[in-house]
Order: sequence, then C-alpha cells, then structure tokens
Amino acid sequence: MIEIANISKRFGDQTVLNNISTTFESGKTSLIIGQSGAGKTVLLKCIVGLLQPDEGEVIFDERNILTFNKKERLMLRREMGMLFQSAALFDSMSVLENVMFPLEMFSAKSYDEKLKRARFCLERVNMIEAQDKSPEELSGGMQKRAAIARAIALEPRYLFCDEPNSGLDPQTSLIIDKLIHEITEEYNITTIVNTHDMNSVMGIGDHITFLAGGQLSWEGTKDEILYTDNKQLNDFLFSSDLLKKVRKSEL
Repeated sequence: MIEIANISKRFGDQTVLNNISTTFESGKTSLIIGQSGAGKTVLLKCIVGLLQPDEGEVIFDERNILTFNKKERLMLRREMGMLFQSAALFDSMSVLENVMFPLEMFSAKSYDEKLKRARFCLERVNMIEAQDKSPEELSGGMQKRAAIARAIALEPRYLFCDEPNSGLDPQTSLIIDKLIHEITEEYNITTIVNTHDMNSVMGIGDHITFLAGGQLSWEGTKDEILYTDNKQLNDFLFSSDLLKKVRKSEL
C-alpha cells in the first residue's frame, strides 16, 4: 500500500500540486487521470522519488520515503517495477537480455536462477517465443508486453505505469490493460497507472484519482465514476465517446 499525505509541489511561483492526500491499495489497479497540465506526471514522479515534494509525506507500507537516505532509496528501487510510455527496451539487447537486465543489476541470484526467472516472466506475458528477437523486430504491443515482463522480473511490490497504452491500437490496449490488472491481482502489487485512456478507466479502474488544477478533485471506482456530480470530472470524461455510450446504456 502507498499513502500520500498533504503533498504539495511548486516550481517557482507556480503551484503544480496542492495538498493532495490519497491511498493506493495493494492488489488494486489505481489510475491517475486528468487533463494535460493537471499535475499527473508530477504526482507520479513525487511518488516514485524522482521529485521531492515541498510539503507532505509519501509512505510505502508504513515507510516515509522522504526521510530515506541514498542507500535506503536504492533498496526501495529494487521493490519497484516501471513501465514507460515508450517500452524503453534496449535495442542492443535481445528480448530475454532486456528482461534479464534488472536481475543482473540488482539480484544476487545465480545466472541460472536469473535466466529461469526471466523466462518465467516472458512466459507470463506470452512472449517466450520472442526471447531471442531484438526489440526492433517486435510490434508496439509486443514491446509493451516485453517491458511488462522486465518490470516484474524483480518481483516488485509496487508497479508504476506511465501512459502504458500510448501509441497502441484499441485492441492491443485492452490486452495490455488486462495483463496489468491480472498481474496486479495475482501478485498483490500496488499498481499506479498514469493514463488518458478512458477504456482503461472503465476497464481496470479499481481506484481512480482525478486531478484538476493540481488538486484532487474526485476519487472513486469505475462504477462510481458514471454517476458523479463533479462538474470538472464530467466535463473531462464525457468529452469521450466511450463514456457517453456507457452512460447512455446505463440509463
């Protein structure tokens, strides 16, 4: 579980995050949504430790990471998996070598144990047959699946996804969403997804945090979001054809 309490972040005179508090539970897929400039990326960076908030606390399972020293932060990074907008695979490595990379960096296991773990992760995302290919030989969806395998290689307690469906067609996006959601439940991971994808909101939104103007404007589930009376959220959501169709079908 990750808790953020009274997080604020300023850049010069501009307040980007203003007194945000919420909880992201283990085993649930939590989504951060909002318009461009709402503060989603800054919040995610504060949570993973890439930015230092000006006020507040970021608590990973009762550990306030803002008090960590360099060694403690490094140890925490080993508990995190990251999935980026671009799959961020290394073109100079095979798919298997990409998944092996965090194991080589952070694991004390033997080579055979690392190899076994990497192949297990590729099996889990249905990518074992592509283990010897280079990333440039893969489709966008296959690259994202390989990136998910790499993200879970160290058996993380926390998974962070930044626009995981960026650049993917709708059908492939559904596959990636399903995979993220399954892995979250299967391994009881605390998963936080920064997204603009309304299909993701309605498909895997166990917990949804809506930011507007740097503030937490609403939070709830994918079922509750259909009936909110929050005007800012409705204006944001129902500009999406998907949400219009869903609400119409519920009436």
